[in-house]
Amino acid sequence: MSAHSVNAEHKDLIHDVAYDFYGKRMATCSSDQFVKVWDQDEQGNWYMTGSWKAHSGSVWKVTWAHPEFGQVVATCSFDRTACVWEEIVGEGAVPGEEGLRHWVRRTNLVDSRTSVTDVKFGPKSMGLLVATCSADGIVRIYEAPDIMNLAQWTLQHEMTLKLSCSCLSWNPSFNRLHPPMLAVGSDDTNASSGGKVFIYEYSENTHRWAKTETLSTVTDAVHDISFAPNLGRSFHLLAIATKDVRIVTLKPLPDSSNAQSGLMKLDIQMTAQFDDHYSIVWRVCWNITGTILASSGDDGCVRLWKGQFLPFRILPVV
Repeated sequence: MSAHSVNAEHKDLIHDVAYDFYGKRMATCSSDQFVKVWDQDEQGNWYMTGSWKAHSGSVWKVTWAHPEFGQVVATCSFDRTACVWEEIVGEGAVPGEEGLRHWVRRTNLVDSRTSVTDVKFGPKSMGLLVATCSADGIVRIYEAPDIMNLAQWTLQHEMTLKLSCSCLSWNPSFNRLHPPMLAVGSDDTNASSGGKVFIYEYSENTHRWAKTETLSTVTDAVHDISFAPNLGRSFHLLAIATKDVRIVTLKPLPDSSNAQSGLMKLDIQMTAQFDDHYSIVWRVCWNITGTILASSGDDGCVRLWKGQFLPFRILPVV
């Protein structure tokens, strides 16, 4: 396994790196308030194709929408806002600039009264949705009713937690037998405040999101959280970045669906727990098949984990 370095040219700490659906485009964001977009050439080299001042505070997260909605990214910031940006191929104001690409802010989501700590687009099968969470413990879900007009977004749902929110993850896999699911993590450092991971499910009967589970075994601050893509498993996998790496299985219990709410009960088990970073873990991310997990921590290493019918084992370290 080889590693390639990219001089991102940010002037402050880089908080997030996100790849698009195909892995050929990359976005970075930083405390310098800038977002940069990179494209990969045929030789595997990355070159910058976009750079702009996105916020008036540190930019915490950047994420790509599914390509069927166009070249769209969302960002969130310490300035208490989240923004949706779209890449435009301009006609050029002067000769020679035809076809020049630039990014345009389509909307500015300003409902939060505190720092917006994470932003994620929903699964494409649900339409164009974006979820945000903030330091005041509020999760908001917005919808673009017309995907051809990204300037119009409506606040569809608002869920309030008792703890500050640090990260969220949509479950990319759902079907008619199991409702849409969202996991939210908290970076609250007080262990006595209980579990720091919350599971929400959407009820088709009530058309509302409801908190169905709290992972009481995770009492340390959570910095990142990620559902694995599900290709045929009868259960869901959730990776958690806290003082170590944890992998949790969420198995829908048969015949447990509540007829009134439409929600299912889950059998939640801690499948794996790794302290190989010997430090705080900041990011966890699955590959597209949900079979390999990557984690990064304060030890300066990226570690890969692969499950073989469970349990997971470590792969090469970068």
